[in-house]
Amino acid sequence: QVPLVESGGDSVQAGGSLTLSCKASGYDFSRDCMAWFRQSPGQEREGVASYYLGGGARYVADSVKGRFIISRDNAKNTVDLQMNGLKPEDSAVYYCAARRGSCYIGLRPNAYTFWGQGTQVTVSS
Repeated sequence: QVPLVESGGDSVQAGGSLTLSCKASGYDFSRDCMAWFRQSPGQEREGVASYYLGGGARYVADSVKGRFIISRDNAKNTVDLQMNGLKPEDSAVYYCAARRGSCYIGLRPNAYTFWGQGTQVTVSS
């Protein structure tokens, strides 16, 4: 069973917007840290944003600051990544991840235990 399920990936033009959603399946992360990562071919997995659901602290990487917003939708029980002003270099497979406890450890992939299968985002110029 995949613990996290992403949705919302698509192909868009540069300057466009997308919202990705991440939903836990069979697990309760309501007091833990959830994050979004991305990986493009030949590149290392990069942390994009994190949200400590137990305390409310949020962090967005400098590479996307001012364009991406991480939030939670209590009605849908999801953690969403709103992406605005998309650029071709944002093209990647986006992964949702979770770890027990807070996000103090930062956006290091090996610190996250639970992962989704990823959703593709393609931005064309």
